[in-house]
Amino acid sequence: MKFEDVKKIAVLGSGTMGHGIAQRYAMGGYEVHLYDVMEAALENAEKMIRQNLEVFAEEDWFDISQLETVMGRISYTTSLEEAVKNIQFVQESVPEKPEIKKATYEQLDQLLPMDVIIVSNASALNPFELVPARRLPMFSTAHWFAPPHIVPLVEVARGEETKEEVTEVILQVLKKCGKAAVRMDKYIKGYIINRLQLLLNTEVYYLLENGVCTPEMLDMAVKASLMPRGMVLGLVQRMDFTGLDISCSNLINKSYQIPEVSDRPAIIFDHYDKGEYGVKTGKGFFDYSGRDKAEVLKLRDQRLIQVLKASEDLIDKQV
Repeated sequence: MKFEDVKKIAVLGSGTMGHGIAQRYAMGGYEVHLYDVMEAALENAEKMIRQNLEVFAEEDWFDISQLETVMGRISYTTSLEEAVKNIQFVQESVPEKPEIKKATYEQLDQLLPMDVIIVSNASALNPFELVPARRLPMFSTAHWFAPPHIVPLVEVARGEETKEEVTEVILQVLKKCGKAAVRMDKYIKGYIINRLQLLLNTEVYYLLENGVCTPEMLDMAVKASLMPRGMVLGLVQRMDFTGLDISCSNLINKSYQIPEVSDRPAIIFDHYDKGEYGVKTGKGFFDYSGRDKAEVLKLRDQRLIQVLKASEDLIDKQV
């Protein structure tokens, strides 16, 4: 399989991630077959993709005259057989349950020629343990981040048997779709960013539970320092500017200890036990009650676009 051979892409699953992923592939010029087991989910996906493109246009991030062209590249189906007919590339984004993913891969194994590339959006699960062994040379991850139609990153982790040329095709396809595709030379649970976020969350729970600051002040501190500096220096090059001698001294002197946090930190599980899941329920650490969910998401998307428009040319640059 060569990069130029990829013309049609099947996206399996149209939920939280799937519809945004399908949108990005369509914006990259690909014909997209979006599959879901529920017709209602597909109808909602089509509505959300159109709304996303309209927001892009409002923010001058997309030419509104191309809206119907992009929408016309996407077809919707509840038939897996129809979804993967005559395609060269499959993006799996079905629910994060091993039995569902495994069954999906087994169905694909019966339906697809052996030269079709399959990539998984699995986050917590190891998809390489679930796919039929004979598919491993053409199999990889393509792990997107929410909201996938906006956040540039896709983590592409190779399996031990993934062909090098397959990895290169995946990276090229994602780049064509405007994504910042990061190559990982081996798969590791949590990938790169989720592992970093897990460590950050450990500190978030500790700081909030111990009354060091409020959620509002913690977020302000991060947005006023860590995030903008990270756009220029990342995490690794930042140490060069701080001085590796200082970083080593901090480790030697043990001036800071990572706190231990229980498996059920009360600061978040108190919300969970009350059914307060965040924006989706109208309340989490912050209160969204009385606000239209669609408007909250739209405001998030608008602000993310504004940030990315100002900084997207810095993503792959080093000082």
